[in-house]
Amino acid sequence: MVLLTLIARASDGLLLSGSVQEAEETGRNDMTEYQNKAKHIFRKLGPNPASPSTVEDGEIVFHYIVADNVCYMALCEKTFSRRMAFGYLEELRREFSNMHSTQVSVVHRPYAFIEFATVLQKLKKPYVDSRAHRSNVKKLSDELVDVQRIMVQNIDEVLQRGEHMSSLASKASTLVDKSSDFKKNAAHLNMRSKYAKWAAMALILVIFLLFIRYWIL
Repeated sequence: MVLLTLIARASDGLLLSGSVQEAEETGRNDMTEYQNKAKHIFRKLGPNPASPSTVEDGEIVFHYIVADNVCYMALCEKTFSRRMAFGYLEELRREFSNMHSTQVSVVHRPYAFIEFATVLQKLKKPYVDSRAHRSNVKKLSDELVDVQRIMVQNIDEVLQRGEHMSSLASKASTLVDKSSDFKKNAAHLNMRSKYAKWAAMALILVIFLLFIRYWIL
């Protein structure tokens, strides 16, 4: 189930819109705590955050995507399909972008697009209503929602980290690049080693043939 949805400006964490399931709907009374954690994650994003990403907090997970300086986040139960969660966020991104993409950079007050919450509730309903859940699973099974490249982090690491998550993503990307370079260099050295062996064998063969020609024949 999608328990909480928030939309924020990625560059500074300013909340733009959002909605929360009522306690009686979710059976939980800790939504305020998770909302505060979500705000903290927004403030940690930085200029170039990894996207899509998942932050785990026990049996609860924060899924989010970032596009055009806007972060779309959904708080879900850990048992909720990751593919469904990111499918929902992608729908959310399309709708919000169509309505407000040109205004995101100029607003200064929190929840400047609070009216979008009505659209958000309509988009979220199929992902909360268990009767509609099966039809959404079938719908998403026909779409490419790549859940293999999602960066997964732990909430404690995010809250205690002094640097932006974008810095972590940059370092991770650098490590990947260095690893790729190492593999390329290793392959190059391996090929050079093979060439050296072949050259040595060819030289020995030539010397052997010359020996036969001039000393034996």
